[in-house]
Amino acid sequence: MADTSVMGKWYIRPGARHFRTKSAPMGISDFHLRAPGYQQSALRECPELAQELGVGRVYVKEEASRFGLPSFKMVGASWAVYRILADRTQDPEREWTFQELADQFSDSGLTLICATDGNHGRAVAHMAKLFGLKAHVFVPAQIGKRAKEGILSEGAELTEIDAAYDHVVPVAAEAAAADENAIMVQDTAWEGYHQIPGWIVEGYATIFREIDAQLAEAGVVGPHVVVTPCGVGSLIHAAVAHYRGRDRSSKATHPSLLSVEPVDAPCLLESLKADRPIAVATGITRMAGLNCGTVSVIAWPVLRGGIDAAVSVTEDEDEKAVLDLQALGIDSGPCGAASLAGLRVALADPALRTGMGATAQSVIVLLSTESREANPLHQ
Repeated sequence: MADTSVMGKWYIRPGARHFRTKSAPMGISDFHLRAPGYQQSALRECPELAQELGVGRVYVKEEASRFGLPSFKMVGASWAVYRILADRTQDPEREWTFQELADQFSDSGLTLICATDGNHGRAVAHMAKLFGLKAHVFVPAQIGKRAKEGILSEGAELTEIDAAYDHVVPVAAEAAAADENAIMVQDTAWEGYHQIPGWIVEGYATIFREIDAQLAEAGVVGPHVVVTPCGVGSLIHAAVAHYRGRDRSSKATHPSLLSVEPVDAPCLLESLKADRPIAVATGITRMAGLNCGTVSVIAWPVLRGGIDAAVSVTEDEDEKAVLDLQALGIDSGPCGAASLAGLRVALADPALRTGMGATAQSVIVLLSTESREANPLHQ
């Protein structure tokens, strides 16, 4: 750990921008373009935040609506379910339309199973509905009524488990293993279960390719810093794959990447500080989608090499960020607003600001991953 520094609520590795890893396949963006309901999400500039933070420009990637759902999760789930079905055809590499796959599989009796704090499960259930499949979603019993209703509105079977998310996942996995006509569609990986979580990570590449295109269209060189909320690590895994990808143009920027977690569920932060995967006991947090105690096993080696900095944020810091974004006209739930809360923590520390290369000219992008409606604890 010679090139790393750790202190309390944060971690930094200045050499992370030299890390290189596998890029996502290029055809994913084309897939999303032909997917029913696809529309690019907004990249909103916030000069008020740039002035507050002493940087050049701040943009918020507003994932308040994706395919009609209130979070980013459909971008990954759509690609994964498409790949699952395409791989079951006689021509897996063909560019199948949604209708063609639905015609093949709608009477198959196939069931998609997952565990969720809310948003991932609804996305999987929505994909099942599009293809005429069944869906069975397992949730922690304590998530809010609205999150449960959202999943049920997609026609899914819902099973509540009186346990935290990390303990619900193996229950769902056991149910999938016991049903020969079921497939586990989970956005975290463990030993022996890599392919489908990997497809979900690949699907998220569309978000970052949109950011590049939107900045270029605005004539802005950047980004120089990208801030991503972290639960099990799949979205920020996609960020590293994009910005540290071997296929990324040498002319493109190679930003520093900042991870943000709740102080009560800092599994990536603690793992980075220890330089090995650490499972943490999770507490209670309004950032329910980030309330994860274990980093995905396929994400860990990529995050260990490619993350520049990681911080954790308090409930009060997050609540202030939600309200401040709302005042700017941005619909961001607690998980999405964690990006702003984390950036404030990072830039308030001179060592972190310097280590991340944040200057008065920096272009910073915050990933706001959900609307306020999507918060799974919201009643």
